[in-house]
Amino acid sequence: MPSRRLIDGALKMKEKGLIRFIGLSGHNRKLVGTLAGDGDFDVVHFRYSAAHRGAEKDIFPFVGKERRPGMVVFTATRWGQLLKAKKMPPGEKPLTAAECYRFALSHPAVDVCMSGAKTVEEMRQNLAVLDGGPMAGAELERVRRIGDFVHGPKRR
Repeated sequence: MPSRRLIDGALKMKEKGLIRFIGLSGHNRKLVGTLAGDGDFDVVHFRYSAAHRGAEKDIFPFVGKERRPGMVVFTATRWGQLLKAKKMPPGEKPLTAAECYRFALSHPAVDVCMSGAKTVEEMRQNLAVLDGGPMAGAELERVRRIGDFVHGPKRR
Protein backbone atom coordinates (compact mmCIF):
# COMPACT_ATOMS: atom_id res chain seq x y z
CA MET A 1 0.00 0.00 0.00
CA PRO A 2 1.46 3.37 -0.93
CA SER A 3 1.54 5.65 2.09
CA ARG A 4 -1.17 8.29 2.39
CA ARG A 5 1.63 10.85 2.60
CA LEU A 6 2.93 9.75 -0.81
CA ILE A 7 -0.53 9.84 -2.41
CA ASP A 8 -1.34 13.24 -0.86
CA GLY A 9 2.02 14.57 -2.07
CA ALA A 10 1.27 13.43 -5.61
CA LEU A 11 -2.21 14.98 -5.43
CA LYS A 12 -0.71 18.32 -4.29
CA MET A 13 1.75 18.22 -7.21
CA LYS A 14 -1.19 17.62 -9.54
CA GLU A 15 -3.15 20.53 -8.00
CA LYS A 16 -0.15 22.81 -8.58
CA GLY A 17 0.07 21.72 -12.22
CA LEU A 18 3.48 20.08 -11.74
CA ILE A 19 2.10 16.77 -13.00
CA ARG A 20 -0.99 16.00 -15.04
CA PHE A 21 -1.80 12.42 -14.10
CA ILE A 22 -1.15 9.93 -11.31
CA GLY A 23 -0.79 6.26 -12.15
CA LEU A 24 -0.59 3.00 -10.25
CA SER A 25 0.81 -0.33 -11.40
CA GLY A 26 0.63 -3.52 -9.40
CA HIS A 27 0.12 -7.26 -9.14
CA ASN A 28 -1.96 -7.20 -5.96
CA ARG A 29 -5.39 -7.07 -7.60
CA LYS A 30 -7.40 -6.49 -4.43
CA LEU A 31 -5.17 -3.54 -3.51
CA VAL A 32 -5.34 -2.16 -7.08
CA GLY A 33 -9.14 -2.51 -6.98
CA THR A 34 -9.37 -0.65 -3.69
CA LEU A 35 -7.03 2.15 -4.75
CA ALA A 36 -8.56 2.46 -8.22
CA GLY A 37 -11.98 2.93 -6.67
CA ASP A 38 -10.77 5.72 -4.35
CA GLY A 39 -10.55 8.22 -7.21
CA ASP A 40 -6.97 9.36 -6.53
CA PHE A 41 -5.46 7.63 -9.57
CA ASP A 42 -5.96 8.60 -13.20
CA VAL A 43 -4.51 5.38 -14.64
CA VAL A 44 -4.14 1.87 -13.25
CA HIS A 45 -1.96 -0.83 -14.82
CA PHE A 46 -2.44 -4.50 -13.92
CA ARG A 47 -2.30 -8.06 -15.24
CA TYR A 48 -5.34 -9.36 -17.14
CA SER A 49 -5.57 -12.20 -19.62
CA ALA A 50 -7.69 -15.23 -20.48
CA ALA A 51 -5.60 -17.15 -17.93
CA HIS A 52 -5.57 -14.37 -15.30
CA ARG A 53 -9.13 -13.07 -15.07
CA GLY A 54 -9.12 -12.19 -11.38
CA ALA A 55 -9.52 -8.49 -12.23
CA GLU A 56 -13.11 -9.35 -13.16
CA LYS A 57 -13.87 -9.76 -9.46
CA ASP A 58 -11.06 -7.83 -7.74
CA ILE A 59 -10.79 -4.63 -9.79
CA PHE A 60 -13.51 -3.99 -12.40
CA PRO A 61 -16.47 -3.99 -9.96
CA PHE A 62 -14.82 -1.33 -7.75
CA VAL A 63 -13.97 1.40 -10.24
CA GLY A 64 -17.41 2.78 -11.03
CA LYS A 65 -18.41 4.50 -14.23
CA GLU A 66 -17.90 8.15 -13.33
CA ARG A 67 -14.38 9.44 -12.79
CA ARG A 68 -13.01 5.98 -13.35
CA PRO A 69 -9.26 5.68 -13.98
CA GLY A 70 -7.90 4.60 -17.33
CA MET A 71 -7.48 0.81 -17.23
CA VAL A 72 -4.27 -0.49 -18.82
CA VAL A 73 -3.66 -4.25 -18.83
CA PHE A 74 -0.52 -6.27 -19.49
CA THR A 75 0.59 -9.90 -20.03
CA ALA A 76 -2.40 -10.64 -22.27
CA THR A 77 -0.52 -13.63 -23.71
CA ARG A 78 0.41 -14.86 -20.21
CA TRP A 79 4.08 -14.47 -21.00
CA GLY A 80 3.55 -16.32 -24.29
CA GLN A 81 2.02 -19.45 -22.77
CA LEU A 82 -1.36 -18.89 -24.47
CA LEU A 83 0.49 -18.99 -27.81
CA LYS A 84 2.18 -22.39 -27.32
CA ALA A 85 0.70 -25.55 -28.83
CA LYS A 86 2.10 -27.76 -26.04
CA LYS A 87 0.17 -25.74 -23.42
CA MET A 88 -3.23 -26.20 -25.14
CA PRO A 89 -6.05 -28.54 -24.19
CA PRO A 90 -6.24 -31.62 -26.41
CA GLY A 91 -7.57 -30.76 -29.86
CA GLU A 92 -7.21 -26.97 -29.47
CA LYS A 93 -4.88 -24.85 -31.52
CA PRO A 94 -3.05 -22.10 -29.64
CA LEU A 95 -4.33 -18.57 -29.51
CA THR A 96 -2.68 -15.87 -31.57
CA ALA A 97 -1.32 -12.79 -29.85
CA ALA A 98 -4.03 -10.78 -31.59
CA GLU A 99 -6.72 -13.04 -30.09
CA CYS A 100 -5.22 -12.52 -26.63
CA TYR A 101 -5.24 -8.73 -27.07
CA ARG A 102 -8.76 -8.80 -28.44
CA PHE A 103 -9.92 -10.87 -25.46
CA ALA A 104 -8.50 -8.30 -23.03
CA LEU A 105 -9.99 -5.39 -24.96
CA SER A 106 -13.37 -7.12 -25.06
CA HIS A 107 -13.94 -6.30 -21.42
CA PRO A 108 -15.73 -2.93 -21.35
CA ALA A 109 -13.59 -1.67 -18.45
CA VAL A 110 -10.30 -2.15 -20.33
CA ASP A 111 -9.06 0.93 -22.17
CA VAL A 112 -5.58 -0.15 -23.26
CA CYS A 113 -3.90 -3.53 -23.71
CA MET A 114 -0.12 -3.52 -23.87
CA SER A 115 1.27 -5.57 -26.74
CA GLY A 116 4.72 -6.91 -27.44
CA ALA A 117 5.09 -6.90 -31.21
CA LYS A 118 8.50 -7.99 -32.47
CA THR A 119 7.97 -6.99 -36.10
CA VAL A 120 6.06 -4.42 -38.11
CA GLU A 121 3.77 -7.21 -39.36
CA GLU A 122 2.97 -8.30 -35.79
CA MET A 123 2.18 -4.68 -34.93
CA ARG A 124 -0.20 -4.49 -37.90
CA GLN A 125 -1.93 -7.68 -36.77
CA ASN A 126 -2.22 -6.33 -33.23
CA LEU A 127 -3.65 -3.01 -34.38
CA ALA A 128 -6.18 -4.80 -36.61
CA VAL A 129 -7.70 -6.13 -33.38
CA LEU A 130 -9.21 -2.69 -32.85
CA ASP A 131 -11.40 -3.19 -35.94
CA GLY A 132 -12.66 -6.60 -34.78
CA GLY A 133 -14.86 -5.43 -31.94
CA PRO A 134 -15.41 -7.36 -28.72
CA MET A 135 -15.34 -11.14 -28.65
CA ALA A 136 -18.62 -12.91 -27.99
CA GLY A 137 -20.27 -16.31 -28.12
CA ALA A 138 -18.27 -19.39 -29.07
CA GLU A 139 -15.12 -17.36 -29.73
CA LEU A 140 -15.13 -15.89 -26.22
CA GLU A 141 -15.98 -19.27 -24.68
CA ARG A 142 -13.04 -20.89 -26.51
CA VAL A 143 -10.56 -18.29 -25.26
CA ARG A 144 -11.84 -18.59 -21.68
CA ARG A 145 -11.67 -22.41 -21.86
CA ILE A 146 -8.06 -22.25 -23.08
CA GLY A 147 -7.23 -19.70 -20.39
CA ASP A 148 -8.65 -21.96 -17.70
CA PHE A 149 -6.64 -24.92 -19.01
CA VAL A 150 -3.38 -22.95 -19.24
CA HIS A 151 -3.85 -21.43 -15.80
CA GLY A 152 -4.53 -24.79 -14.22
CA PRO A 153 -6.45 -25.49 -11.02
CA LYS A 154 -4.77 -22.67 -9.03
CA ARG A 155 -6.75 -19.79 -7.56
CA ARG A 156 -7.59 -17.06 -10.09
